[in-house]
Amino acid sequence: MIHAILLTFLAGVVGANGIPHFVRGITAQQYPNVTGNSAVRNVIGGWAALVIAALLVAWSGVGRHEVVGWVAGAVGVLGMALFHARGGAYRLNTRWGRANPPAG
Repeated sequence: MIHAILLTFLAGVVGANGIPHFVRGITAQQYPNVTGNSAVRNVIGGWAALVIAALLVAWSGVGRHEVVGWVAGAVGVLGMALFHARGGAYRLNTRWGRANPPAG
């Protein structure tokens, strides 16, 4: 059960983090990214995060512990959503001394 909780929580965090990067990338907008702020780098990073999230769910065995697994995943999504809603990606870019693209 711990296995399902941990992997679905991580899937929620990773998948929710991939969404803003992927969306900004496919709309040709820059967004703070560890590998660079360009739209192409964000598409690739966001896509990879979504694939990793799907693999984590597949490996989690969530089918045996559905309720706790999906609750853990939802908590992971909420945590990452709050991080992005509070400008976390921009703050990390600033902390690491990288230029921030325009917000919005």
